[in-house]
Amino acid sequence: MPTAIGIQDITKTFGSGPTAATAVDHINLDIQPGELFFLLGPSGCGKTTLLRMIAGFIEPTGGRISFDGRDVTYLPPNKRNTGMVFQSYALWPHMSVETNVAFGLSIRKVAAADRDRRVAEALGAVRMSEYAKRKPNQLSGGQQQRVALARALVIRPDVLLLDEPLSNLDAKLRIELRSEIRRICKEAGITTVYVTHDQKEALSMADRVAIISRGQVVQLGPPAALYRNPQSKFVAEFLGETNFISANATATSIETQAGPLVSSHKPPTLGDCLISIRPEALRLTSSGPNRLSGKIVESTYLGEIAQYVVEVRPGLRLRAADLNPTATGHAIGDTIMLSVDPADVVLISNR
Repeated sequence: MPTAIGIQDITKTFGSGPTAATAVDHINLDIQPGELFFLLGPSGCGKTTLLRMIAGFIEPTGGRISFDGRDVTYLPPNKRNTGMVFQSYALWPHMSVETNVAFGLSIRKVAAADRDRRVAEALGAVRMSEYAKRKPNQLSGGQQQRVALARALVIRPDVLLLDEPLSNLDAKLRIELRSEIRRICKEAGITTVYVTHDQKEALSMADRVAIISRGQVVQLGPPAALYRNPQSKFVAEFLGETNFISANATATSIETQAGPLVSSHKPPTLGDCLISIRPEALRLTSSGPNRLSGKIVESTYLGEIAQYVVEVRPGLRLRAADLNPTATGHAIGDTIMLSVDPADVVLISNR
């Protein structure tokens, strides 16, 4: 049965007195059994510190961490049965692939026959069986990362922890390994906590995401819900490109820099607020709700998409995206009509 992780009011402060720095600030999370859970945020936000406290490498200043209700807050790493995959792979260069994978079983004194069978299963799960006799320096970066993942899985951990495992790989390989890592984690059924600063990684792989800023969780939920309904300016712009429009919300209407708009979302407060509209939500059409007219001032053709910057009012420029554009497309100086669905007009606090 997969393990549930409970994080209650966990805090980590480095140093003391006036120079003390709080890396993790009273975070509360309930991670479900078998969930692929992401900690997402910019560098220095506290996500890796939180992961290392779950692993037992760092002791918290306050709070509690539990696995299936069992308090593990101050247990050493070797008593937690967690598997860790590091950014740097951390493979033994003098050992073969299969010996690297078997290392954790050897120190646990698992019988040879059982050890060999489990190593073969782990290498099969990451599709590295044919490379069992090779040394790490004979493998590509992606292959080394698969071996590191097999080494973490072979001990049958209660919790799998991944610390930016794809950050050292090139862009194409990162994309290829996203689906592979998700497949492996879900097939193994292990509760997994994955740290990254890469929004696309989190959106494409996670069951749920906790977005962290300055040591606190600022929004939590499934990827699509976070992307389509951000609750703050930070979340909206951190997860991808967006257009911000100043607005004033009343009980019956929303007045904006671009004119009145209709939204299916409730404003966070009445009065001054911001509207977030993703570029792909602005459709190039003369029909539909929330129509805006403007002149193209920038145009970028990228094959599957054309990106436009459209000036809809003096000083107000919106980015729009045209999926599968025609060969001719639209040119700089063209006047075009834009339309946006009320569900894509998201109201957020202007703080």
